[in-house]
Amino acid sequence: MAGKAVIRRKPTQERAKERVERILAAASELIAVTGSDAVRMSEIASRAGVPIGSLYQYFPDKPAILRMLALRVMERVREGLKESLAGIETTKEARIRVDQLLEGYYALFITEPDVRDIWSAIQSDKTLQVLDIEDSRVNGKVVFDALKHLVPKRDLPRFEVGCFLLMQLTGAAVRLAIAVDRKEGDRLMKEYRALTQREFVALLGA
Repeated sequence: MAGKAVIRRKPTQERAKERVERILAAASELIAVTGSDAVRMSEIASRAGVPIGSLYQYFPDKPAILRMLALRVMERVREGLKESLAGIETTKEARIRVDQLLEGYYALFITEPDVRDIWSAIQSDKTLQVLDIEDSRVNGKVVFDALKHLVPKRDLPRFEVGCFLLMQLTGAAVRLAIAVDRKEGDRLMKEYRALTQREFVALLGA
């Protein structure tokens, strides 16, 4: 479903793949400067150095480009999640790593304006809303698989649900934090991290 919703013509040759990469890079650069609402397809084509007709061969409209960029952010976050949670052996280490993940996730949206704008666009795109929930489910499974050896067997079902909730609620908390001014956003994320730490300890059976 994701492929059909995102890209019209899947590139197979290296030249075509390189062209799509230029299109996506150009879109990201423009979004970082002006925001996605102000970016036009013609500007993306011009910055990428491709004919406007070629742009439409791959992406039927601007939302399709935003979807592809959002999917790449999801993939990037998931790979970072797997890497950060690898090899955890103690509950204390799990708490520290999870807190660092939350801090890093918030920092991603603060330091990269294009990512922040792309993520905001998800809220008005029904296709991406579905993908966002599924992304939280998959990321929750990543957390569950990485830490389930620390949880009593009887508590595993509750822990699995908790991991899914952690991922979905983290996305919601970050979106709220970046929607307000930076000072308030920082306070919100500090409190959310504290709440998560308390709940996470309980989920781990500590």
